[in-house]
Amino acid sequence: METTESQPSSRIRLNLDFLKPFEAHNITEFNLVPKGGSTDLNWAMYGPSPFMTKLMMVFTTMDKMVGKDFDQGIINLKRAAEDFSANP
Repeated sequence: METTESQPSSRIRLNLDFLKPFEAHNITEFNLVPKGGSTDLNWAMYGPSPFMTKLMMVFTTMDKMVGKDFDQGIINLKRAAEDFSANP
């Protein structure tokens, strides 16, 4: 994983390379939108879709494969941001 772009309080873009269960090279974006006293965070991952990826998507989705990891990362990010806000 490599951060390729960072716009404070707005967006983070990453190059995300997988080796297993198959090689894949994707771009992941986290977009942050302030909403009153909180922030909405949306993430997306996109990249080339070779034959093996298309075949796997017949049986599963990327959300099922990596969604829980991203969700846990967002929970951890929220916790870290709240801790920082409480103790700058």
